[in-house]
Amino acid sequence: MTQLKPGEVSLGTTIMAVQFNGGVVIGADSRTTTGSYIANRVTDKLTKVHDRIYCCRSGSAADTQAVADVVAYHLELYTAQHGEEPTVKVAASLFQQICYQNKNNLSAGIIVAGWDKVDGTSVYEIPLGGSIHKQNFALGGSGSVYIYGYCDKTFRPNMTKEECVEFVRSSVSLAMTRDGSSGGVIRLAVITEDNVERIFVPGNQLPPQYLG
Repeated sequence: MTQLKPGEVSLGTTIMAVQFNGGVVIGADSRTTTGSYIANRVTDKLTKVHDRIYCCRSGSAADTQAVADVVAYHLELYTAQHGEEPTVKVAASLFQQICYQNKNNLSAGIIVAGWDKVDGTSVYEIPLGGSIHKQNFALGGSGSVYIYGYCDKTFRPNMTKEECVEFVRSSVSLAMTRDGSSGGVIRLAVITEDNVERIFVPGNQLPPQYLG
């Protein structure tokens, strides 16, 4: 979108989710921008929508926060009605339905990832326009265009948890180096059957990158 609505905040960002053997790692930078002005340096773009299901948000901060709140409400309702935990596929389908039905009014690119007892770990990408794609790893946001080649080259199926965390950390750091709308710190979450582990990487501990 070339113009923002009055009072709207644009979320130039880098978001990412990667499956590994036994779980999924999601990660994002923390910079929220309004044009060239940095509105927030430490935004948390990893949003919990259920116990083992998270979404990574890119696009308009207002739009994505509202959509995530609606999905979280419906997942709680699903649990009460069906007496069981929702799957990642159900959560992703809700995101997709809302984004597609409102595609002319929303600026929202979402990655949904997590663990459920039916499918295990899953990663779904819902880009602008409201389509849905199940992938082994997904990228989103303005910074993603700088790291697709690196990610295609580096990704391996069935990585260990440690390898996957390092892969996401390095990828997001590379994007933050090149993309003016990505920056701040890196927030990660490791989602497995047992728990959700949050990892914080401060700006002074980011992996060093070549700056030219």
